[in-house]
Amino acid sequence: MSRLTGLSRSVAGKRAIVTGAASGMGRATAHLFADEGAWVAVVDITREGVDQVVAEIHSVHGRDRAHGFVVDVGDHQQLHDLVAAVVDEVGGVDILVNNAGISLPNSAFQEEGDYEANWARTLDVNLTAHSRLIRLCLPFLRAAEGGGRVVNIASTEAIVTTAGLAGYAATKAGVVGLTKSFAVELGRLGINVNCICPGPINTGMTAPIPDEAKETYARRRVPLRRYGDPEEVAHMTLNLCLPAASFVNGAIIPVDGGMTIRHT
Repeated sequence: MSRLTGLSRSVAGKRAIVTGAASGMGRATAHLFADEGAWVAVVDITREGVDQVVAEIHSVHGRDRAHGFVVDVGDHQQLHDLVAAVVDEVGGVDILVNNAGISLPNSAFQEEGDYEANWARTLDVNLTAHSRLIRLCLPFLRAAEGGGRVVNIASTEAIVTTAGLAGYAATKAGVVGLTKSFAVELGRLGINVNCICPGPINTGMTAPIPDEAKETYARRRVPLRRYGDPEEVAHMTLNLCLPAASFVNGAIIPVDGGMTIRHT
């Protein structure tokens, strides 16, 4: 019997770049895309972390499903080299997941040198790198069969925020604006650009928070009363990259257990 539906829910054979892929949400995203049949460029700043994730994927799917790239996404030349190397390896890019991010202290009362250094580094990694990678991948995303996909990972810190993290909050709000602008500009080329705003997720960034503090926060602020798992964010990322998601463009999607809709 033939199918009643015509839109595919498979990314098999797609070529994806995932930044910040050595841990947390990036690692979960790399694993999920590989599980679903995509080829994955595992990109992060540490050789040990990149090699570990690539080895994990190779152990399950063989050596042709993933390749590791050690890249500081805050360095423009390294991003040029990354895209050139990926294209040389697999011929193009169908999916770009801008996940890499850092959280450095930026208080209004911070010493000027520290504030300026942390602000500049946060901007380079959390926002400018997203813009640069989209532009560098643009020729290949345009040529992607069925249309290219870009997913930018922002944060609920773009919606509600924390004192002392001015650079982080500003860049995550910037990712939302960048997503909307590129979605309008690139949609006519068949490239969908969307954004996910994860809330409290159990990652390396939140690992220093004591478990008791996490439990208290979740009970008070999150309707689901828990922190999320990185894979729960990864599945939303995958959904936005499916051929069946062809009419989703410029969406800003919180994955936060309902945190940002809770008033009291």
